[in-house]
Amino acid sequence: MTVYIGNLSYDVTEDDLNSVFSEYGSIKRVKLPVDRETGKRRGFGFVEMESPDHETTAIEELDGAEWMGRTLRVNKAKPRTERKPFDRR
Repeated sequence: MTVYIGNLSYDVTEDDLNSVFSEYGSIKRVKLPVDRETGKRRGFGFVEMESPDHETTAIEELDGAEWMGRTLRVNKAKPRTERKPFDRR
């Protein structure tokens, strides 16, 4: 079960997310994507939780919450879709 967290502060670390989401249940993995070119965080992340119940509780409690000066958007992560290669003609 994976949760998407949007509108994150660029200062957030994986440890920060782990700390907040662990209040709602066991966590398998935390991921903060970075921009390929700049290496900077992109303002969103993913938390994979052990249980669907924990995931639901975290979403209900944290969606719209204020954290680190930002209003969080928290929901179920959508499956990643294959992107077509960029045609540079």
